[in-house]
Amino acid sequence: MNRLLVLTELFLPTKGGTAVWAAEVYKRLGGKDIHILTADVPGAAEVDAVHPNSVHRLNLARVRWLRPESLAMYARLFGKSLALALTHRFDAVHAFRALPEGLVAWAVARLTLRPVMLYAHGEELTSWGHGRKFQAMRFALRHADRVVANSEHTRATLLQMGVDPARIAIVCPGVDVSVFRPGLDTTGLRENLGILATEKLVFSVGRLSRRKGFDQVIRAVARLRAENFPVRYVIAGIGEDAGYLDALIREHNLQGVAHRIGAVSDHDLPRWMNACDIFAMPNREIHGDNEGFGMVFIEAAACGKPSLAGTDGGTGSAVLHAETGLRVDGKTFEAVVDGLRRLLEDDGLRNRLGAAGLKRVAEQFAWEQVARATERILSVRKEK
Repeated sequence: MNRLLVLTELFLPTKGGTAVWAAEVYKRLGGKDIHILTADVPGAAEVDAVHPNSVHRLNLARVRWLRPESLAMYARLFGKSLALALTHRFDAVHAFRALPEGLVAWAVARLTLRPVMLYAHGEELTSWGHGRKFQAMRFALRHADRVVANSEHTRATLLQMGVDPARIAIVCPGVDVSVFRPGLDTTGLRENLGILATEKLVFSVGRLSRRKGFDQVIRAVARLRAENFPVRYVIAGIGEDAGYLDALIREHNLQGVAHRIGAVSDHDLPRWMNACDIFAMPNREIHGDNEGFGMVFIEAAACGKPSLAGTDGGTGSAVLHAETGLRVDGKTFEAVVDGLRRLLEDDGLRNRLGAAGLKRVAEQFAWEQVARATERILSVRKEK
């Protein structure tokens, strides 16, 4: 039986890979003896009512007039965490990020003489420069008893930061294979956008930020259409690059060819993964910001679809080049075009990569496997 205090600002119903990971893994590791301390957000009551762990909610909003503006958030998180740790016999304290949760988790764990385990996702390690935030994050990671890296790339970054290699374990995030699976009904998705059965469909989903490479796919689709290749493109998600992508679609006269559909529901996302021929996110690093792993690649593979990924960041743990998809230099336009062309033209290659990805997900990336990998780490801590 696992008795854990888990600190995570991101938790369902908040969208995103970290929120899903926290919810899916810990509900498989135990029941009410696992206490999740997280942010109070709209829709939380409905999630908490059915989640098997004990969920505690706090106002973790930053106060803009404070310096630093996160001071009140840290105080609330520390006060509640310490109170829970002093009134329950936890085996360990876990935090899903080094900041802000990890620093608080480390302090509470040391005060209550418990081990602390932090998660590292990759992009947060390289996107904050080397100022005070970076130093605080580095301190928390170097002083944790265990650090879970989501990819080999993230592990390598942790080593560069001076984290003891003996304390690092790699556990990749997973996917709900009962939700993301082949054979789902896709009626209406392609039809509502006028996409013909004879046209190939490239699909992307994620935050609309420059590092995802959606702009490169738009340009690549324009090139392929100029070569008379029957391809269409659908982009799902919201973010700061929405206007930029819309302008790029207009610039390349792709109205009615490239479709930006905004946020999609949890119900429709696996349907879109089934409706497409290729999932594309040719990510690249921009100013230190990169893709730590890429859960969406695993979701696509769980639906039997091959991916086009970038070579930057930790995507090599999610997409095996020429085995479950293709990895190309996302900074180089011609590389993105060539990768898309190769996948679109070769039905046999697409089918082989998709089948291999589906098999790999079933063997390694179902949440049950991720929970077992996490359990093995906890068992080692208990033995010590």
